[in-house]
Amino acid sequence: MTIHWCGTGLSSGPGLRRLIEGGHKVVVWNRTVEKARETVGDLPAEIRAYSLQALSAALAPGDLAISMLPADQHVAIATACLEKGAHFVSSSYIAPEMRALDAAFRDKGLVSINEVGLDPGIDHLMAHDLVARYRASKTYDAGDVVSFFSYCGGVPKIPNPFRYKFSWAPAGVLKALRSPSRSLRNFSELRVSRPWDAITRYDAPLPVPESFEVYPNRDSYPFMTDYRFDPGWKLRDFVRGTIRLNGWAEAWAPIFREIEGLEGASPAEVDAALTARANALLKENSYAPGEPDRVVLFVSLKAEREGRPVFHETWAMDAWGDARGTAMGRLVSVPVSLAVEAVLAREIPAGVHAAPHDPKLISRWLGQVQHLAQYLQRVDHLG
Repeated sequence: MTIHWCGTGLSSGPGLRRLIEGGHKVVVWNRTVEKARETVGDLPAEIRAYSLQALSAALAPGDLAISMLPADQHVAIATACLEKGAHFVSSSYIAPEMRALDAAFRDKGLVSINEVGLDPGIDHLMAHDLVARYRASKTYDAGDVVSFFSYCGGVPKIPNPFRYKFSWAPAGVLKALRSPSRSLRNFSELRVSRPWDAITRYDAPLPVPESFEVYPNRDSYPFMTDYRFDPGWKLRDFVRGTIRLNGWAEAWAPIFREIEGLEGASPAEVDAALTARANALLKENSYAPGEPDRVVLFVSLKAEREGRPVFHETWAMDAWGDARGTAMGRLVSVPVSLAVEAVLAREIPAGVHAAPHDPKLISRWLGQVQHLAQYLQRVDHLG
């Protein structure tokens, strides 16, 4: 059985190296072989030039392919896995086209597990854990008023005037700002066309108190079901969002105006403008060699009765780059490697799935995350 790891970008190294060092047979695929050698060249792994055709030809029954390539290539690789009887893993959100492959994966007894990186990934594990703890608590009552928040972001460990440094594709960061969001705030659906129209303050439960700017992203609503919220619960708030350093909105105001100015432009014109702007920003706001990045993640569940909290817990994580490499790289790719091992151990059922609900896997994976972050704590606000 061979593991095929496709893509050796900024968020791939630690998890890829963990699998190789663990004795697994790994073939590394990357468009540029030289860049892949920079990541794993000191380890005994075969490196090949990536193309979908070459990967498809190499896949054998029982193999597993990991896509750390751009999200628009996942479905094609997953389809190739289906044709060859192989499993599939990615850290990305499950696209509708991937979800449509669920029956085919089930019929063939194969696994496609996605959303097993940082966000989505570790945040899912924390949410599943909090929901399970609330349901099992002595205070649980189906009539409680429930609020849920999940905020994650990569921010500079050493703040800069721009209040942000690029740790992944800069064009992707800007394009994400053009995406609308849907969340639940104060019992009402909140639809926002642009993130800067919904920025609020978040006071994080860290050892040294710190506040951040946060805003909702994507569509939070489907995760109510994914996190197994009871349909009958009285939900006040349900938000999955992004976290930024204080001052981010002010520093980025000129960028927001540029993005607004692209309304009405063709997709090609938008892509060209955002790519050009992103490349310019990258030159001014990229990490220096050896400079630490930082990742913060907070997932919180609160239940209230008669206006008073009866359950309120938050998973709080703070991690930064160190001698092991970037925090972003560790927290995205190591969970991917854990998912690979779970698939190989037949701990994930056939079909298309996101990060697991299984309490044993959640406990084990979060135990591994404990070693990846400098701070990871489940905070009981009432205890």
